[in-house]
Amino acid sequence: MENKLLNFARSLPEHRMDRKKLHLAEDIVYITLAAVICGADTWEDICQFGRSKEDFLKQTLSLKNGIPSPDTFNRFFAVLSPDVFEANFISWVKEICNKNTGVIAIDGKAVRGSRKQGNKSAIHMVGAFAAANGLALGQVKTNQKSNEITAIPELLKVLDIEGCIVTIDAMGCQTKIAQKIIGKGADYILAVKDNQKELHTEIVDTFRFSPRDKMAVHEAVDAGHGRVETRVCTITDDLSLLSNTGKWQNVSRLVKIDSTRFLKASKETQQETRYYITSCKLTPEEIGAAIRSHWSIENQLHWQLDVSFGEDKSRKRDRNAAENYSVILRMALNIVKNEKTTKRSVKGKRLKAGWDNDYLLKLLNF
Repeated sequence: MENKLLNFARSLPEHRMDRKKLHLAEDIVYITLAAVICGADTWEDICQFGRSKEDFLKQTLSLKNGIPSPDTFNRFFAVLSPDVFEANFISWVKEICNKNTGVIAIDGKAVRGSRKQGNKSAIHMVGAFAAANGLALGQVKTNQKSNEITAIPELLKVLDIEGCIVTIDAMGCQTKIAQKIIGKGADYILAVKDNQKELHTEIVDTFRFSPRDKMAVHEAVDAGHGRVETRVCTITDDLSLLSNTGKWQNVSRLVKIDSTRFLKASKETQQETRYYITSCKLTPEEIGAAIRSHWSIENQLHWQLDVSFGEDKSRKRDRNAAENYSVILRMALNIVKNEKTTKRSVKGKRLKAGWDNDYLLKLLNF
């Protein structure tokens, strides 16, 4: 069986001087990923994992000079080009999932542990997540959340999104981003808030004054986790109150989501109204489901990275180490979540991989 992960590791261009190469790049990347899958957090953990699993690793790797030291792992990822590593990651994802379908959620995430002494902010990663198959698709680094506006088009440039629905929060509600999405053969659902104040006001007025017969409505009710939530999705194709629809390429509908949450423990009721523009010509039920799918990037990606893999607690701050290690974490999460034969949580699968070499090999052959 072809080992796609080993092919990924071998495809990285060598960035070290020959006289300093005691260990193959493919060995370093493969050991790191295997160790992280099994629960390693630090370079010391990764080195110790390699030493304890050396006989197992030699079934796949040459390991001519044994297991690299913690400093070697650190130096390798500190000087590895993040752009190259990310490009290879995106190619690997394309190879394992063939074609993306459904909702592609784009959102930013701070890697808080990457903040160096004297720096005001940690690095910020803008990532894409395929809700249907639960895969992290790629990411782009930006120094601050405000720079997401420039990072999102760069991310869209390298993603295969044709036929998909791209969902982005209000930071991404920009005319050039809408154009980019349409230009790549996809549709968009963009949240609208006060950063697009005129547009936001016009959408609010549309839902306030447009005739009800120009609107379509769908209501959904969910219960669980100690609360009952009712979501009403209202859509209209009446764009008459928008002052400049031409700026928003292919905009076809406006969307209003009214959410009401009843918290059983406190008997408290919370209400929220959100607005969107979209190029999709779908039913209110389908649009409501797509908007709800957007939050999978928070629940299934960001939460898992921080809680299961401890990304926020990681203190890898040497040059490019934090950014490259973030790619390793997303690879590990993609592999663990998409192994379907074991009905256990992400944590449970990682524990099993550490105990069971056959299961670990199965994951590494994903």
